[in-house]
Amino acid sequence: MKRSTLFRTSAGLWAVWGVFHLVIGVYLLFLLSSGRIAEALHGIAGQMDLSALDIDYPIGAVATVKQHAFNLAWFGLVTAVGSIWIWKQNVQAAALCAIIGGFGDLGYFIFIDLGDLAVFPGPQMTWIAGSAIALSAYAYFRGESNKASVES
Repeated sequence: MKRSTLFRTSAGLWAVWGVFHLVIGVYLLFLLSSGRIAEALHGIAGQMDLSALDIDYPIGAVATVKQHAFNLAWFGLVTAVGSIWIWKQNVQAAALCAIIGGFGDLGYFIFIDLGDLAVFPGPQMTWIAGSAIALSAYAYFRGESNKASVES
């Protein structure tokens, strides 16, 4: 597969991941600001019984979940914008998206996926991020080895 195709496929995956997280982050902020805290938490940890989440939360707990929602939104925005540069085979953009999206999803994987709290499409987003990272890395190293063999 051509290097440009690898980067473009990675860019498409990051665009999907980024837009999804931007939309979810904004939606969670809307729910939390509307006092619909149980719904917001259920959106994050969908395996939880919604009625178990319908309690009075301390203001600090709500603020913490709002911070999480804000982080989802900016992670999504950065990776969505970064996907445009990855499409153009910008290695730095691929690294930035891998760091931001990869570490963002790592926390989700550890605490939500492994905690058996995830519902569709949460786990799939982890696979999307992982695939995007792998494709960009493969394209980068494939390009480096191609350049070395041409110069020899």
